[in-house]
Amino acid sequence: MKITTLLAIVLLLFTSCKDNKTTETVESVDYSEEKLDVTTSVYPENISNVFNAHGGIDAWRKMKTLKFTMPKDTGDEITTTDLHNRYSLIEMPKHTIGFDGDVVWLQNKDNTVYDGNPKFYYNLMFYFYAMPFILADDGIIYEDVDPLNCEGQSYPGIKISYESGVGESPEDEYILYYNPTTGEMAWLGYTVTYFSKEKNKKWSFIKYSDWQEINGLKLPKRLTWYNVENNLPTTERNDRDFTNIVLTDSSKGQSSFVMPANAEVIK
Repeated sequence: MKITTLLAIVLLLFTSCKDNKTTETVESVDYSEEKLDVTTSVYPENISNVFNAHGGIDAWRKMKTLKFTMPKDTGDEITTTDLHNRYSLIEMPKHTIGFDGDVVWLQNKDNTVYDGNPKFYYNLMFYFYAMPFILADDGIIYEDVDPLNCEGQSYPGIKISYESGVGESPEDEYILYYNPTTGEMAWLGYTVTYFSKEKNKKWSFIKYSDWQEINGLKLPKRLTWYNVENNLPTTERNDRDFTNIVLTDSSKGQSSFVMPANAEVIK
């Protein structure tokens, strides 16, 4: 067969295949414009509903910095927290407590001795304030429990415990009680095991009833601690207000939480 004839046959076959080839158009989807709800596949439905009632866990995770002020008789206490790395800074009139990701530190602004445990306190109020979203952290175990019947209302409960080795006090337990109609968080029951390092059977209670909307997310305006009898809340004991809330998707960076030269490491 002549080379010219062979080339002609190859060219004919190539042209035939090209002409018979069909083209499919694949629609491109811009997922940045789509509203995706992934919480139901990651968390139990009841806790997902609570997150959604407060603006949604996806919206919360876009935020990077939370700052709030607690007015006190001794002066304002200003807490700033990096939400992704949990760096912390608590500024008080006479002291500053910080956590830079590695160590907790204390800075005294005069000769006044800090009356407390900085390592216990540096993230305490942040945890209470960031409810219910803080209960989406890794290493959490969820369990349905009996409702709380209080003040003429029944509140379904979700018990939160931690896998071994999670956080400073993995033996801590929480129960989130929510309003069955609105889905909003209503009460928090909690135990403290930081000092004993053992399970505690004594429960404390905080009422969450006053919410404020910040960047589309519902955060507490006031927390009310209750007296307790037989591990149930009875009467109001004291409350704490939260003002000047800043919730933003920008990060202050680790340098804002670095220990000053005149501070001490808390061990």
